[in-house]
Amino acid sequence: MTLLVETRSATRRFGTLTAVDAVDIAVVPGEVVGLLGANGAGKTTLIRLLLGLLRPTSGSVALFGSPPSLATRARVGYVPQTLGLYDDLSVEENWRFAAAAFHQAGLPLPASVSVWRETLVGALPLGVQRHVAFTVALAHRPELMVLDEPTSGVGPLAGARLWEQIRAEADRGAGVLVTTHNMEEAEQCDRLVVMVDGSVIARGTVAEIVSDQTVTEVRCAQWQQAFSLLENRGFVVQLHGAALRVTGPAHAVASLLSTADIRADVDEVAANLEEAFVGMATTEIGQGSAPPPVPGAR
Repeated sequence: MTLLVETRSATRRFGTLTAVDAVDIAVVPGEVVGLLGANGAGKTTLIRLLLGLLRPTSGSVALFGSPPSLATRARVGYVPQTLGLYDDLSVEENWRFAAAAFHQAGLPLPASVSVWRETLVGALPLGVQRHVAFTVALAHRPELMVLDEPTSGVGPLAGARLWEQIRAEADRGAGVLVTTHNMEEAEQCDRLVVMVDGSVIARGTVAEIVSDQTVTEVRCAQWQQAFSLLENRGFVVQLHGAALRVTGPAHAVASLLSTADIRADVDEVAANLEEAFVGMATTEIGQGSAPPPVPGAR
């Protein structure tokens, strides 16, 4: 199987801080791989290792079978969080610069962005800027797309359009590696690699990651009192319709509610992706510790 990018026990330290800890990851043609984790999980540092912008402290990184270099990076379409565009240049000028850098000078500006041909990038709405960044990154028909939080700060419609582009690139045979902390976006990936504090804690499809993970569902008339009680005791609690969904064992939740004289129906139910992430991450950090930020939580 062709590996577009691969790391083996890749580790990056900054002084005493281990930002990426012995991570193994690989991407093959035609698939969308999502790096899922909260801010600070190590996703962007790992991306920089893959592109050769940082060197690993230990372990190895291979881009198209070789250490990252100018030659291998030329086969990658990269959209960083900062977009990689020049705000004080027009859309057409950004396009021409990128095309020339990849030895594609003379390529016509795509029709999808031609309406903004003479507009300075810095004057465009963020959603349009991201669309332009995608278009520029695709100028040389890359074999691998690397996208760092590609829909950050844009609305649902613009985000959906960007994901249509991502899927189109995979359908034509390119590999795509995308970082996200948004659970809805994560569910659109073919495979996920879940990171917490620089380490991979789970990998696989959404179904494989959720697997037999469960949460506790609570239904009661005094749901507001129950919510406050559980949250104050350190449980992660979310309101879903008329029910509370709690990351924690059913027996512990039932016992706490009973002690507070709150009558409730307490059941163990299948977890969704976000709940599975919280459960795994909390276990990874250690029992009794505060849970990490929840990706995509609002």
